[in-house]
Formats: sequence, structure tokens, C-alpha cells
Amino acid sequence: MIRRVGVVGCGLMGSGIVESVARAGYEVVVHELNDALLGRGLDRVGASMKRAVERGKLDAASSETARSRIRGTTALGDLAGVDLTIEAVIEKMDDKKAVFRELDRLAAPGVILASNTSSLSITEIAGVTSRPGRVVGMHFFNPVPIMPLVEIVRGLVTADETITAARAFAESLGKRIVITKDAPGFIVNRLVVPYLLDAIRALELGIASREDIDTAITLGLNHPMGPLTLLDFVGLDTTYYIAEAMFNEFKDPRWAPPPLLKQMVMAGWWGRKSGKGFYEYR
Repeated sequence: MIRRVGVVGCGLMGSGIVESVARAGYEVVVHELNDALLGRGLDRVGASMKRAVERGKLDAASSETARSRIRGTTALGDLAGVDLTIEAVIEKMDDKKAVFRELDRLAAPGVILASNTSSLSITEIAGVTSRPGRVVGMHFFNPVPIMPLVEIVRGLVTADETITAARAFAESLGKRIVITKDAPGFIVNRLVVPYLLDAIRALELGIASREDIDTAITLGLNHPMGPLTLLDFVGLDTTYYIAEAMFNEFKDPRWAPPPLLKQMVMAGWWGRKSGKGFYEYR
């Protein structure tokens, strides 16, 4: 039975996972590389729950109770006693493999190791562990406390009981589940990333202004936000890493990151998280 959950990474996605898990009644141990990153992540969790209280989505007592269930640490060994671990580090295969090697060493044999990867191979990640049947993809969506979807990704050797347990856990968070094979991009990013990259190319070519591109999609297709606004929200760095991984897999030009995207990422213009992307944010 899952009672305590470990989360590795307390960035934009990790902090949202921490909040959702704590609000669902689980004890959470969240790891970050240093105290500064951990502090920012926990502050993000607190600010998010404060907004939920202000909007009437969460009562103040429940917010305080959820916060009391969260413990932060900079020592990965503190996750040794959890019943499920969810990795939410940067979307780079080498970084994820390094985390999974350590988690495999620390965790008891039956513990499920899940990755929040949005595009990378679960089978490849599982290959660095001694428990590939207990490794699964659990791809949450930003903002995690609000977005209702989780993609559960079955690696080539992921056991049926692992899928069943991951599904039951995600459902206990109030999420809707889709099951996908371990194919690059899974369902959502396989379909949406080429669209986002084409929006950047349209801007590069001067087809229209950023505002008109976004307005055309929001009004013409009834999307809640235009592609450039969505890119800022998701994170240009995250999108760049996904596109790179997909291009390396398929060698298809439609997955190649446009030069403008790479330049913006190199400049630190990552969108909302950095204060500047296609738009500026305070």
C-alpha cells in the first residue's frame, strides 16, 4: 500500500506533483539539489495552495494539513523509506538515468520508480535499474493541481501490476488516466509539439506578429491560449529538450527545434519561469 511518496525535483512540475500528492492525503518527501532550489520549490507549493484557498478551491484547514505532510530534503537517501518515487528532473536522458541508478540502489525491491518524463523512453530509463518491471512513466501536466490528465507509459518490460498500481495511485489524486506505449512523445506531445514548432517557424518567417498568431488560434480554433503563450507557459527550455529528443529519435525535420527557439533558450528566455519568453512577465 502506498502511504509515503518521494518526489525528486521541486521545480515547476515537481512542486505541482508534491502539492497534488499532499492534498490527496499522502506523506511526501521531496528532494532538491540544494537548499536554495528546495526553498523556491516549497515556496511555489505554498503560493499555489494559497491561491487555491483564495479561489475557494481549498479550505484553509486542509491547506495547512497538506503542508504538514510535506518534508523537503537535499539528501537523496531520505527517500529510502517511501512506497513510490516520482522523478521530475530536467528532460535530459543522462540526468534521469543518474537519478534512477541512485533510486534503484536506495529503494526497497518492491518500490515503484516512476518518471514524469514527457517524451523520453521509459524502457531506456528502466534499463539502468535492477527492477525494469517496476519502472513506469507517469506524465503529469502543468499546472499539476489543476490539469486532470496523467499519461501512464508502459515500458517494454513494465509489469501489469505496476501499471495497475500506478493507475490506482493517479486516480486517487483525482486524475483521469490514459495508457500509452513507450513511443517518443507518447500521445500529447507527439501531437502538440510539431504544432508549437510550426508556430515558432511562422513567427520566424514574418507571416504574422506573435499577437496575431495567438489570436488566430484562440479565436479560430477556440483554444484557451495561443501557441506562443502556451510555449511560454510550458517553458521554452522544456519544449526545446523534447524537440531535440524527438528529432534524435525520428530524424524528421518537423521535430527539429527552430533556430529562434534555440537562441531564446540559450539566452535564458524560458517563458513565465524566467520572466521573459515570447512575452514578458513580471
